[in-house]
Amino acid sequence: MNQNPITALQKLIKTKFKDDSVLQQALIHRSYLNENKTAKLQSNERYEFLGDAILELWVSDQLFHLFPDYNEGNLTNLRALVVCTQNLAKIASSFNLGQFLSLSKGEEANGGRNNQSILANTLEALIGAIYLDKGLKSAYLFLDRFVNPGLLAISQQKIFKDPKSLFQEIAQAQRGITPHYQTVKESGPDHHKTFEVAVLLNEESIATGAGNSKQRAEEAAAINATEIFTKNSV
Repeated sequence: MNQNPITALQKLIKTKFKDDSVLQQALIHRSYLNENKTAKLQSNERYEFLGDAILELWVSDQLFHLFPDYNEGNLTNLRALVVCTQNLAKIASSFNLGQFLSLSKGEEANGGRNNQSILANTLEALIGAIYLDKGLKSAYLFLDRFVNPGLLAISQQKIFKDPKSLFQEIAQAQRGITPHYQTVKESGPDHHKTFEVAVLLNEESIATGAGNSKQRAEEAAAINATEIFTKNSV
């Protein structure tokens, strides 16, 4: 007999919910509401709002104590790398969060289960759900388990500049060109848009990134471009 998806997800994240409906709520993407209007459902966006705040506090606390000699600017830039869309999507993918989402048929057909922005937002909603159901200690235990390894890895790479500044240095050193950013696509309602941004050197598009703000999308594009340049230089 197939295992209940909610039970399966709880095993993957090693977190047992007292109220399964709280976890179910964290998995409802706004697109799902369009095809289930009579069900009186809400999307996970309120949970995402809460989880984002908890994540920012946890990351800030971790970095504050890990790097007692860092100034505010270095801590802010390092935090941006940890909470960027690409990194959060990578964490969500590590336990296949996308397969548990409630999406519209159209969003699923467009690759929504692997969409970095959707995965990152859902991870934040999941953090909010854990906090609501089990409290801050359990939310922090989840972050210790799934976010802390990546935080430590990023820290050990000694990349303490924000993603855009770092790629600008690389692009100027290798090409003698200052990168610029261009919005490729905007989707979603005005209160919750998703942006896709390309980073260009002159007219050449190097990489793209997505996020729920232009800043996040630009950071994701810069990180992707940095990875491309780093691989090509090896």
